[in-house]
Amino acid sequence: MAKKGPAEVSPGLVSWMIRHRVSLVCSACRTGRLLFIGSRSNGAPVFTGAQFAGAMGLVAFSQRIYLAVQASILRLENTLRPDELADEQFDRLFVPRNSQITGNIGLHELAVEPSGRIIFVNTRYSCLATVSMTHAFMPVWKPAFISKLAPEDRCHLNGLAMEGERVRYVTAFSTTDVVDGWRERRADGGVLIDVASDRVIAEGFSIPHSPRLHGGFVWLHDSGSGHLCRVDPQTGHRENIAFCPGLPRGLAFMGNYAVVTLSLPRHGRFQGLTLDNELARRQAAPWCGLMVIDTRHGDVVEWVRLGDDVVELFDVAVIPTTRCATAIGPDSPELQDAITFEEAAKDGGGLRAHV
Repeated sequence: MAKKGPAEVSPGLVSWMIRHRVSLVCSACRTGRLLFIGSRSNGAPVFTGAQFAGAMGLVAFSQRIYLAVQASILRLENTLRPDELADEQFDRLFVPRNSQITGNIGLHELAVEPSGRIIFVNTRYSCLATVSMTHAFMPVWKPAFISKLAPEDRCHLNGLAMEGERVRYVTAFSTTDVVDGWRERRADGGVLIDVASDRVIAEGFSIPHSPRLHGGFVWLHDSGSGHLCRVDPQTGHRENIAFCPGLPRGLAFMGNYAVVTLSLPRHGRFQGLTLDNELARRQAAPWCGLMVIDTRHGDVVEWVRLGDDVVELFDVAVIPTTRCATAIGPDSPELQDAITFEEAAKDGGGLRAHV
């Protein structure tokens, strides 16, 4: 469990997490890390990181995390008992227990249906897919404008939103149907698609990310302009709620609050995006980290600025009923000794975890 260097946090961040009984986890794709933010019993923040090469989309529950990495989907399980702590401070220790190999298909965001079926965005093949026992994936849906499944990343399908038991909305950078066609439409070709009706319900976005259904609206990032937006799914009307000083991508909700990840530009500036002009207009420099936004008025109430070793984040999730979580990476030497087992109780009353 590698400790991460100091980060700058807002004064109320730890109180916010304690009040809502949550910790946070985000994926750092370029540096290949899962980053956890928790709190000590004395009110100090705790930052830890574990190596997961190509970490992208994630789904977090109190006892389980699903994570998309370079060529597979990992399932991590908490191996601690309810009254147990690791290193005297962590009440969750997530350990890789299953890997579904997909190959290089451009895994982006994930969702888990109540049945346990995993749905993921297969960006390289421009479709939604689920896992297969035999093959790299099994397609379950593609946009109507995509004429065939091909490893060409035609529209850069990238985000998904659940409604109840099914995926309902997705985002794509464009409606192009040719290899890498989205690259010429980054400025204004982005769309929000209703999977159920297979129609575009809102368009004109700049590299949209992370659609989420919350409070009757579809929320997403118009990342190329730096805005967190909400869209009326009935009318397609869009409203900018908050500006983010960086490239926003990940999005999670906790009550009235949205948790957003920010990234720095890859080549010194956000070339060809209005985000550059918006930052200049506000006399702001981009930064990498997290923001907690009150969705009722768009104000940033808490924030985290990460150190220089992390410049790009992808997804973020809220881990419920957790104070301080950490993980062991699949290539970590610690995994060799992270051995726990289950034993049937003598009275038949269930299973007990032993370390």
